[in-house]
Amino acid sequence: MRLGAAFQKVNFLRDAQADNLQLGRTYFPSVNLGNFSKADKEKIEKEIEEDFSEALKGIKMLPASSKKGVYLAYYYYWVLFKKIKRLPAEKILSARVRIPNYQKLALMVQSNVKYQLNII
Repeated sequence: MRLGAAFQKVNFLRDAQADNLQLGRTYFPSVNLGNFSKADKEKIEKEIEEDFSEALKGIKMLPASSKKGVYLAYYYYWVLFKKIKRLPAEKILSARVRIPNYQKLALMVQSNVKYQLNII
């Protein structure tokens, strides 16, 4: 559940511009995206970090047949989150953060190496 929550919150932050400005949606009820501040962003990021931390504990307990794929998804979203985290709050509403395809391939390789070495 915490992994799903982390994924959703990362997607909500990544798509805040389109969801809020184009569709009129907001997924953070306590946050006014019209006045999105550094403090608002940091509060959301703290929640996401807690979700990721708890999710990783669960991933480590998964059977080997599931762990590899779930960890890859976790790792991709973790890297995406870190990229979002480096942006100032005002940039969140002006650009959609993406992971380039070459970096996705590198993430897949890194994730597989960690799995093969039993690091996860």
